[in-house]
Amino acid sequence: MKKPPPPKNDCFALPQGTNWTPVDEALRHLRLASKCLVGTEKLSAVSATGRVLAENVHAFYSSPPHKNSAVDGYALNSKDLKDSDLISLTILPGNAAAGRPYPGEVMLGEALPIYTGAKMPAGTDTVILQEDTASENNKLSFYGPLKSGANTRDLGEDVEKNSSILPKGRRITAGDIALMASTGVSSITVYSKLKVGIFSTGDEIVSSGSELAIGQVFDANRPLLNALLNTWGFDVIDLGILRDDRKHIETTLEKASTEVDVIITSGGASAGQEDHMSAILTKNDSLSVWRIAVKPGRPLVLAVYNGRPVFGLPGNPVAAGTCAMVFAKPALNVFSGREWLEPLSFQLPANFSKSKKAGRREFLRARIRNGKVDVFQSEGSGRVSGLSWAEGFVDLPEHELSVSPDDIVKYIPFSSYMD
Repeated sequence: MKKPPPPKNDCFALPQGTNWTPVDEALRHLRLASKCLVGTEKLSAVSATGRVLAENVHAFYSSPPHKNSAVDGYALNSKDLKDSDLISLTILPGNAAAGRPYPGEVMLGEALPIYTGAKMPAGTDTVILQEDTASENNKLSFYGPLKSGANTRDLGEDVEKNSSILPKGRRITAGDIALMASTGVSSITVYSKLKVGIFSTGDEIVSSGSELAIGQVFDANRPLLNALLNTWGFDVIDLGILRDDRKHIETTLEKASTEVDVIITSGGASAGQEDHMSAILTKNDSLSVWRIAVKPGRPLVLAVYNGRPVFGLPGNPVAAGTCAMVFAKPALNVFSGREWLEPLSFQLPANFSKSKKAGRREFLRARIRNGKVDVFQSEGSGRVSGLSWAEGFVDLPEHELSVSPDDIVKYIPFSSYMD
């Protein structure tokens, strides 16, 4: 199938006069600007874990596909259950077992041994537990009352044939695989995997494993983004580290725009006219620099280059990771055929003190211990150790605020961004 058309160059542009943009306003605008960018393909249902459904899935068979016994016992007709007194029935020879249905019919006054999962024999609708019975000389006896249909599973009790079982846009889980398998679904239509190209910029950046020269630092952003994007189920194309050379950056962008669906950069993409990345994107008349009222973060560059969305994340690793989760992830979901997803959050007592000024929404690195939320000792966006220490964010609103121990705060686990 054909891919949807690329986004327009002005899709990320904020209204004129916008200066500092509140987080929720930025997310609303980004949501409106985002749309699916990938085509579709057929895939075996059992190999589709993590893929995104491009169509609703319907059950090919009912589950269970026939009325069956939920226990080991005796199959009988509920018409024989006249009262709660002692009931006596004739035991038929043979039995019904899972995969080996009884070929005959059970008449009134008769009972047939049956095992868990076996198809209910003709003439029966109820099963009495084996341990609730006594048998002697081919006679079965037990006390009532016993409800009609007891200890059985009805045809389609779990899922009815042709019913919708999974919606378009859902990212397939292991449980979904089991559901499709149990209802006979063998192939499905999914969206093609979103291809995301990543690179870092700066003469001072080198890859881990290199020898550090004076003034250089190791690149943490590409490994961080690579790990996040792989966890999110996207195909990652690592474009390496781009030096502060306009021709090299432009050549890389040109090549990437023919190979990927989305480009994510970190560092070196401020609004200054002398900045190479900004100059290239400005030439395309597609550069939007969002000064978001957020900490860590603030500048977030969005653009369209040759029909490919470009996210320019801050250079500091903590800010890059925060902006990737808060802003890039929900948009990438839409680009890949999913719905815009709001992260799951919890109201929990704080185990810290904090005073903040009005003006910026803050995402503090945090984790839960003993039912309370701790925050990392430093808010510096260059403190990479905090990313490893933390298991989520404390989300503090834009207004002035003081937090004391046991005050209730909003906690967002990182796992909310991993689906």
